[in-house]
Amino acid sequence: MDVADTAGDNDTSSSGETLAPVAYRLTDAPGPLTRAELEALDAWWRAANYLSVGQIYLLHNPLVREPLLPEHIKPRLLGHFGTVPGLNLVWVHANRAIRERDLDAVFVAGPGHGGPGPNACAWLEGTYSELYSHIPQDAEGMRALFAQFSFPGGVPSHCAPDTPGSFHEGGELGYSLLHAYGAALDNPDLTVFCVIGDGEAETGPLAGSWHANKFLNAGRDGAVVPILALNEYKIANPTILARIPESELLSLLRGYGYHPIPVTGDDPGTVHQAMASAIDECLDRIAAIQTAARERGSDARPAWPMIILRTPKGWTCPPIVDGEQVEGTFRAHQVPLAAARGNPRHREVLEQWLKSYRPEELFDADGRPHAALLELNPSGGRRMSANPVSNGGVLLRDLRLPDWRDSGVDVPSPGAVKHEATRVLGGWLREVTRLNPDNFLTFAPDELASNRLQDILEVTGRDWQAEIAEHDVKLDRTGRAVEVLSEHMCQGLLEGYLLTGRHGVFTCYEAFIHIVDAMFNQHAKWLDASAAIPWRRPIASLNYLLSSHVWRQDHNGFTHQDPGFLDVVLNKSPEIVRVYLPPDANTLLSTYDHCLRSRHYVNVVVAGKQPQESWLSVADAATHCARGIGIWDWAGNNDDEGMSPDVVLACAGDVPTLETLAAVSILREQLPELRVRVVNVVDLMRLLPQDEHPHGLPDREFDTLFTRDRPIVFAFHGYPWLVHRLTYRRTNHDGLHVRGYKEKGTTTTPFDMVMLNDLDRYHLVMDVIDRVPELREKAAGLRQEMEDARWQARAWTREHGEDIPVVAEWKWS
Repeated sequence: MDVADTAGDNDTSSSGETLAPVAYRLTDAPGPLTRAELEALDAWWRAANYLSVGQIYLLHNPLVREPLLPEHIKPRLLGHFGTVPGLNLVWVHANRAIRERDLDAVFVAGPGHGGPGPNACAWLEGTYSELYSHIPQDAEGMRALFAQFSFPGGVPSHCAPDTPGSFHEGGELGYSLLHAYGAALDNPDLTVFCVIGDGEAETGPLAGSWHANKFLNAGRDGAVVPILALNEYKIANPTILARIPESELLSLLRGYGYHPIPVTGDDPGTVHQAMASAIDECLDRIAAIQTAARERGSDARPAWPMIILRTPKGWTCPPIVDGEQVEGTFRAHQVPLAAARGNPRHREVLEQWLKSYRPEELFDADGRPHAALLELNPSGGRRMSANPVSNGGVLLRDLRLPDWRDSGVDVPSPGAVKHEATRVLGGWLREVTRLNPDNFLTFAPDELASNRLQDILEVTGRDWQAEIAEHDVKLDRTGRAVEVLSEHMCQGLLEGYLLTGRHGVFTCYEAFIHIVDAMFNQHAKWLDASAAIPWRRPIASLNYLLSSHVWRQDHNGFTHQDPGFLDVVLNKSPEIVRVYLPPDANTLLSTYDHCLRSRHYVNVVVAGKQPQESWLSVADAATHCARGIGIWDWAGNNDDEGMSPDVVLACAGDVPTLETLAAVSILREQLPELRVRVVNVVDLMRLLPQDEHPHGLPDREFDTLFTRDRPIVFAFHGYPWLVHRLTYRRTNHDGLHVRGYKEKGTTTTPFDMVMLNDLDRYHLVMDVIDRVPELREKAAGLRQEMEDARWQARAWTREHGEDIPVVAEWKWS
């Protein structure tokens, strides 16, 4: 740097010394920017950096027009500065391109906890003040902006929903590039500037994310400009990509299919010129790629441009604190002057640090940004902090949904016919895909056909921009189904698609949806937080379809058998999550129609793909799903008016429903005097009390269904304790006995699988006998028969390798 003056004593440091940063003067580096442009961009960058530092440290005295006192500084310094200068640098250079090219662009801040930067940029652009009237563009507004940051009752240290222009919460552990590509899909005029932290780049999701370019169609989709921000350190250690040789890094990124453009340095003038040149080259290359695809019909997979940005960690912060190097090291990751409130020397250096940005050149006497800064802002919705794409609900269009009843199956009587429920759903989703050619996508980790949704491929192909070989099937440059063997990629791309105003479905094997537990957590929290922000509009729900589920993964074995995602989901805010367990094809159709119409939820639907009995007609399915829970009068034998049941058999899930009805048929035949009530649960949230979930049943209605004192035997799709957790406050909880998955599995037959977990029909009959007092002696013989039937069924499978005929050929009657 060409030093004009210093903001502190910068002589050679002695042990324990703390030094302030220098106030630099821009060098005349070569590049596309004129001197006036260079100085203007640098001033905007300095203003953003000043505002970022102020957010981390200050409660009062925002323009530092009087010496800093302890009471001016926050008692708890919570924030991260290390990545912020790089974020601000990308923002101001993106703004230059937006103004010059009239770009429609959004910004994704991948590095963790970089919130001060985008908050500062949004305030400089005026968006913050438009959305938050108590934070105007003046000294008082600046003070309020600073005071709220990482402060009780304020805003988080990352790009949460509170941050204008953000649809990605920084620090999401590797999801930034996927969100960027998801935003670009079906957005042909959009450019997404995506800053990827080099610590973030070490995560598994981000490592897979580089391949998202193989699903970006230059003719139909927008563009992503990945900026890999290499400031060399994460929280305590060096980062891998910053420490491998440049040639190795370039080879890696070229191997992923990118054209990398390096920008390196610590001199602001040089870096500004290099960054301007790199942005120009990226956008010129993107324009050429899109022109070739859209005007000349080229379908060759391009090498999409990207930037490798190498700048110091905590660039422009105090270089040395307490005798240790800070700028350019891991010590700049969070708060470079952690003792500024109580340590006079730290406080003095903080004041000098803030003044090194020369705020008197940036803000007028009232604290407003000078007109020269405001002239650098794009206008209206072209501001990245105000782009409606980043507030996806503003752009959300309702799906055109065909009447699901037209896709329903004929059910002449309960259990008379069998269907593959997800195949039936696939026929309906085929029509959804056909009717919504630019607003709906299906994502699957190579499991579309495996989960019986292949009918979708009758109206579209699988999106594929890589090489297509002679024997490939249904690969299509314009496909509406995205299949990639990465649950992380499917989840992240769909989240980016939803957050920017579109709709979609993610189908997955039930056991492997756990791979995205953390991603689901983050998205659910985003939905919960954004629901409380008035200017955020509701987006389309995140819809899961989990098939190849625990009870029909008998062929794949123990590793593929896990229904525990339901437990994860139900840890989240009840305002956001919904879980549905439709028992057959028609109820699945009705449920999914509801899910695709819903807004701002996470809907988890679990349904089987194997042929299984259909129980309800289209009309009955519609009624049952509308209730979410109900008595199946046709299944029980509690017909005497005014008589309470002796036992309630409840079920949730397709296989538990099958086993429950098979158990009921035995009880009706063997114990005809026993009054049995069958309750089927589609909407799992109905089990919760009304004051805990919007779908919860009032206690009175719950007691009406389940009784206040009769035994309840509940056959459940997942882990049994989840039902207990949902119902522990109910009157008759002590009378509730739940059967479900007990972490017993192997490669075996379907019925042997339910027997391993004591969910089978024979064990359910035994449970009834054990829990209805008058049956304990009276039905001893039947109980023994059930024990013998279990043994016989087990022996048959071991000898014949298939289920015993009395089970395999069972029919409801």
